[in-house]
Amino acid sequence: MKIQTEKGRIKLSNDVYTNLTGAVATSCYGVKGMAFRSKTDGLVHLLRKESMAKGVRVIHHDDQSITIELHIIVDNGVNLMAVGRSIQNEVKYNVHRLTGVEVRGVNVCVDSMVIG
Repeated sequence: MKIQTEKGRIKLSNDVYTNLTGAVATSCYGVKGMAFRSKTDGLVHLLRKESMAKGVRVIHHDDQSITIELHIIVDNGVNLMAVGRSIQNEVKYNVHRLTGVEVRGVNVCVDSMVIG
């Protein structure tokens, strides 16, 4: 995404959004980590810190806004609605605050739950 300022143009790659989103989401209470569904075996895998971006998809819109879709794994016994709302609020606020880009929506997909 390109942002025009009075001093020039700034280009933000998708890595900025995906890494920022992964870091914010995993810092929320009840989130075990980011998830990735393997195409070979169909299983959901917990991603390490350095590859959290695989669990995030960024959709760019014509009006220079974005929508973020993220896949997470949560701890057993947490309120899924509360965790989802918390992630949506935190991601939307922090991405807008740090990049200046309007976030249209944050879709949270709970792919798995860690039991034990």
